[in-house]
Formats: sequence, C-alpha cells, structure tokens
Amino acid sequence: MTDWLMRSGAGLLCGLVLGLLSAGVQAAEPEVVVLWPEGAPGAVGKEDVDRPELRIYLPAKEKANGTAVVICPGGGYRALATDHEGTQVARWMNERGVAGFVLKYRLGNRYQHPAPLQDVQRAIRYVRVNAEKLGIVKDRVGVMGFSAGGHLASTAATHFDDGQKDAKDAIDQQSSRPDFVILGYPVISLAESYSHGGSRKALLGDKPDEKLVDLLSNERQVTSETPPTFLFHTADDSGVPVENSLAFFAALRKAKVPAELHVFETGPHGVGLAPGSKALSQWTALLETWLGQGGWLTKEELKATKVSGTVQSQGKPLRWGQIMLIPENSGYPSGFAMIRSGKFSIPEIAAGTYRVKVWDQGGVEPLPTIENSERIDNGGVQLQLAPGGDNEVSLSFRRDVSKTP
Repeated sequence: MTDWLMRSGAGLLCGLVLGLLSAGVQAAEPEVVVLWPEGAPGAVGKEDVDRPELRIYLPAKEKANGTAVVICPGGGYRALATDHEGTQVARWMNERGVAGFVLKYRLGNRYQHPAPLQDVQRAIRYVRVNAEKLGIVKDRVGVMGFSAGGHLASTAATHFDDGQKDAKDAIDQQSSRPDFVILGYPVISLAESYSHGGSRKALLGDKPDEKLVDLLSNERQVTSETPPTFLFHTADDSGVPVENSLAFFAALRKAKVPAELHVFETGPHGVGLAPGSKALSQWTALLETWLGQGGWLTKEELKATKVSGTVQSQGKPLRWGQIMLIPENSGYPSGFAMIRSGKFSIPEIAAGTYRVKVWDQGGVEPLPTIENSERIDNGGVQLQLAPGGDNEVSLSFRRDVSKTP
C-alpha cells in the first residue's frame, strides 16, 4: 500500500487524504435545529444569540437503544462550555447507544429568566415530538447539566408541565418533564450562602424578587414527581460549593425520589469528563452503571417484577450471605440482596434470565469479611423471572468450591 501511494504521486496522495478528511468531517458534523424557526418567545433580536438551538448527535444504528439526553453546558448563564460540557459528553453518550442533544440556550445579560427554562423545555418537547424520526423512545428522554447548566437542568426537573394538548404547535403538546436527570457540579440554590453569585445575577439581575429567588432555588422545589437523579461533585470545588449537590440530594431523599450522589475528595470546577484525572474520571463509569441499573441502556422495554426466596447450604438455611443476579442480557440491570437466616428479597428487578452468584459470609467467626467469604453457587444456576408478579425461588448449594473474593 505504501509503495502504491508513493508511485501514485504527491497530487493524488494529497487529494486522497483531503477527500478522506473532508468525508470524516462531514460525517462528524451534527445536525443543528433551531428550536423556534419563527423566533423564540421574548426574543429581542434575530442574531445568533437570539436563536436557541439543538445540536443532534445520534449513535450508530447498531448501538442505539432509544434513550436520549438533552445536555446543558455550563458557563455561569453568560457563556456556554459547549465542547467539554457538551460535544464531548454527547459523543460519550453515543458510544453507549444514547442520543445526545447539546442545547444552546439564551444567556444573560441579554436574557434572563424565564428564557433559559423556556429553551430547555422546548428542547425536551422537540425530542419527544420527533422521537420516531430520531430513533428515540418518548419516555426515555433525560436532561443533563454542568455548573449553571446543572441549575438549568435541575430547574427543568422541578418546573415542568404536561404540555398543552390543544396547542396548534405539536411540540407544545408534549410534556416537558425529563425522565431522568444527570447533574455535574451543579448550581442548585440561588438563596443560600453557598449559591453561585454570578449565575444568580446573570439569570435574575442585581435585585431579584425574593419570591423568584425562592422559586428558582431548586432544592426547595423537589417533590415526589421529580425524576430520578444522578449527581457528582468535588468536595473542594471552589467555583460552585458542594453544598449545592448535598442540598439537592437531601431534598430528593426527603421526597423519596431515587437518587445517587458521588462526592470526590478533590478536583477543580468545570472538569467535564475529567480525562486527565484518574480518580475523578471514574464518575463516568459510575454514571454508566447508574444508567444501566435504571434500564436506560437496553433496547428492550423492561418489565418490572420482584423475586424472593430461600437459600440453603449443606441442607441448612444460610445464616448470612449475599446473592447477586447477573442478567443474561448485558443491557439489563443486575440484582443484589443480603441473605439473612436463609431468606432474601429483591423488591424490583427486570423480568428475564439471570445467572446466580451466592456468597456465604456466615460461616466465619466472629465476623465475616469479603476476603474470607465463600462462593457456594458453583456458577451453573440460572433463574427465569416472570414479569408482573412474585417470583418465589428455593436455592440449595453444597460447599464444594474454593473461597473466592
């Protein structure tokens, strides 16, 4: 191949390379959609900054699983970190079969509330109304945001409506409630001492009405209808204090909304995917696990069920141990429970086929540890869990395998 290229001449080589590069660039360019072609509500002009847009990044068809995420980059409501908190994140999502929609929303001082909220709500509605064309499932549309974009995403999660069913615009007929939420080092409160003053000023002005400040302090607006949420932050974030994520997580817990929070010991504000940090970059793996456990990474519609039962070892109830159900379908969430006095229960799991792993932690005195737990399942047991009801199982094992961690 090298000899052929050398013989073909510099002109042909240059043309071939440029052609390939051009094709690559074209393939990588996202589709850009103007959310209000006739002009956004409250628009003060017709310039680029007056036009909210979505940049659409779709996964390869063989990877696509029907899940979508509207991504809100940060920037203090004055700028947009569209690359490392937008495009790079959308590409990461694409590799996992998720469609990414990077939002260009309106910014201060030219625009203040409610313009950014209108933009993100419009984006969620747009994805839903175009779901079939985009290969999206309408009830698998999440929202994600970083820093001030995290405030916008959390605002979308706590201020939503079901749509106007009689609206002439089909987009306005769609619900603006996201199905799940992902927040990276977000601004949450506009009222507390740990609020980000720059974001508050850009969004609400110098002397905002206190009722509006309260309304957009999103830790105060969480209800049981707020979607399941994943958060990550660093403990020493000097830009947006970690108390923002702590407050939102506490509010989610109080409202009994499923939530997961990861606080890393150290790391600067605005890290995006954090590829340069061995520790902090782990947040993406944690997110992928969370998305998988929520059923967002499988193409199939998951049917909920539950399973409970008994576990015996050597003919006696297993005093203390752990059971894990590993799905045959890699896109399904796994199941896990403690075994106490021979009994276990997993109240929510997807129907399907699972491989069983069981560890005996009760045969070690005085206290069992993971290092001396004994794997007793022999690796060959499978369970078929039926949808829509109780799955009662009885498992019995012999201790004839070596200890494993």
